[in-house]
This record gives sequence, structure tokens and C-alpha cells, in this order.
Amino acid sequence: MRDVILGHKEERDELLRTKYIKRNGLDNARQSINNNLIKVIIGPRRAGKSVFGIQMLEGLDFAYLNFDDERLVDISDYDDLIKAIRQVYGETKIILFDEIQNLPKWELFLNRLHRKGYNLVITGSNSRLLSRELSTHLTGRFIQFQILTFSFAEFLNARNFPIDETLGLKERQGMLLNLLNEHLESGGYPEVIIKNIEPRTYIATLFESILFKDIVKRYNVRYSKKLYDLGLYLITNHSNEFSYTSLRKALEFKSVHTVENYTDYLNEAFLIFYIERFSHKIKEQIKSPKKLYVYDTGIINAVKFKTTPDIGKLIENATAIELLRRGKECYSYKTKDGKEVDFVVKEGLEITRLMQVCYDISRPPTKKREVAALIKTARETGCDSLLVITWDYEKKETSEYGDIIYMPLWKWLLQPQK
Repeated sequence: MRDVILGHKEERDELLRTKYIKRNGLDNARQSINNNLIKVIIGPRRAGKSVFGIQMLEGLDFAYLNFDDERLVDISDYDDLIKAIRQVYGETKIILFDEIQNLPKWELFLNRLHRKGYNLVITGSNSRLLSRELSTHLTGRFIQFQILTFSFAEFLNARNFPIDETLGLKERQGMLLNLLNEHLESGGYPEVIIKNIEPRTYIATLFESILFKDIVKRYNVRYSKKLYDLGLYLITNHSNEFSYTSLRKALEFKSVHTVENYTDYLNEAFLIFYIERFSHKIKEQIKSPKKLYVYDTGIINAVKFKTTPDIGKLIENATAIELLRRGKECYSYKTKDGKEVDFVVKEGLEITRLMQVCYDISRPPTKKREVAALIKTARETGCDSLLVITWDYEKKETSEYGDIIYMPLWKWLLQPQK
């Protein structure tokens, strides 16, 4: 056991020596170190959770254990683990546990350490497993940080592209659009961006690893081929509505219940997420089709079965990711006469913004359709904050129901988070 912990210490030291891109939210996370809550970092595999934890604890004396190491999975006596930590690290009571969900009954172990006064930081790649166990055993004793793959601002930082006042110049905007296209194509996985790894092979391999290591093995999935087919189908049909019944028919599952379970597994493993259609009636909201998105656009380009490119759907997915990153409560919307708005942003009881995403708004029929949906939704919801995300069109126009702001995707992505 001591030799395993020593190996992890070398891994920690190597991580500390490496220079990293500063992640959004790091300053707030560092301020939390001195409180007695367990710090929980969740997010997709390879999104940078371990590094975020290392950055949080930089300058402190802390122990590091990575439970992606198969030698730690079958531990039966956790006191032996603490003994080995003491042998290697001495008296420190600050511990970073990486991918903690791989340790059986980890929540009970953490609870015991927390009662003994240990300052704990944990990372995990399964949202339900962590949230369920934390809420059961550690109610009110943890604080959570969600780390996704690189945002566009973090991507530009990694590419050494300064965000400054010269963005008003057309030449700089052209360069920015080129980088945005690269970001949409390659996604935001830190290793892909920093190490210039070929994204498609890396991400396709990661996708299969998550399916068969994090889902099939953990949940004892009997029909792994069906799970793979479902994942491929959903990613291929990103930015579209779905229902469990339609998925069952399309992929010839035997039951809707199995489809629902498998879809939840993909969501819990941070591969896909979905938003509900807004309704004032909760029953209608639950029964209506949901709209599906993928956690990283690089997954779409690496895994999706392609026939023709669809940049419009891709930038809609990128918009959904950014809304998720900003912690916004979002829904899709369909008017009484069938017009659709991509995103309804809600804060508390109030709808605060309506958002459409349209790659090319210059064609009159397209603009008429998108604006008509916004105006109709504004009437039905009472919201007059209207925004259209475009590729490179910027303008402010007055409508019968308030101003409509047309904003390029790059500019919206780089706005300070509120």
C-alpha cells in the first residue's frame, strides 16, 4: 500500500510542477479551502477535475490519491489506507481523493474522516452517484464545483490569443472566428488543446471508455451494444427533441424503461444532457419531449454519424453548454401555434430572457421565421429580453415587443458571467 501511495505522490508532484490554464471559478474554490466543508469537484472525464483540485490546493501540504488505480479498488480495510497516507505524507489532514466513486462505500469513509477533522477535496465523474450519496450521508457538509471542458475563453487563453480592445478590428475578428470554428470542431478537452492531440481518435476512444468502463461495468448493463447504439443515435441527433417512446421504436428496444435507464446513464456520465420544454403546468412539462445536447462539441464531431455538416445545430449545442456552465435554468419553448424558441432562461419565478440560435440570419425567410417565434413567445410569456445568437451578424432592431439583439456567438461566449 505504501508503494502505491508513493507513486501517487510522484504523480501529485509532477502535476504541481506543470503550468496550467487557470480555470473559471478557481478563485472562489480557493477561498473555500479554509472552511470545514467537503469540497466536491464533478464533471466529465478528462475535463480537468484533478488539475482543478491541484490548483485549489497549490501551496498547501496535501495528500493525493487517485482511485482510477486498480490496486486501490479492492481495499477492504480503509484504516490501512490512512496508515499508508500517514507513512508517506506525515501529519497533513488535507487530502485530495481523485475519482472517489471507484472506491466502495466511499461516502461512509469520507464521513468518518470528516468527523475526525480532515479537510477533504474529492473529484468524481458520475453525477448521480455523487449527488445521491452526498445528499444521503453528507447533507449540508459539502460544497460542489462543476468543471466542464474548456470554455471558449479558456480555449483562447490556451492558444495565447489575448482578449482585448483590438477585438473591434475586422482582422482580429476574422482570426477569432477561425479559432471559434476550431473550438467547435475539436471541443474543449484540455489534453487535446494543450498537447495538440488529434481530437477525433482521442475523443472516440474516450467515449468508448466511458461507455464500457464507467457505465457497463458500474451498472452491470446487459445489452452493451444497445447502449452504444443509443449513445451514437443521441449524439448524432443532438440539438433535437426526443421522447423515450420514440427512442424505443427507432432503436427497437424491448421496453421504454430500459431506454430511460440507459439515457440516464449517459447523462450521469457527463456525455449528454437535456432540457425540458417550458410549461406553467408541471405535468405537461414532464410529459413533453425533451431537447438533447452533448457536453462537448468535440464528442459530436468525433462520434456522430455524419451525412452533411450542420453548423447551426453545432452552435446551438455550444450555446446550451455555455448556459449550463453559467448555471442558468433553461427550457425550450413551443408556442400555441407550434413556433419554437431554442432557450427560455428562467430566474426564480421569472422568465428573464428568450434566445434563438441561427447561424445565418441574413436570408429574409429565415429571419422572419426566427423573429416571429421570438415575438409570439414574448407575448405568451411576458418576457421582452430577446436575443438571437448568430455566427457573425450583429445588430439591434426594434420590434413590436421590445428590442431584438443580434449577437455573434463569439461575443456572447466571451461576455463576463453574471
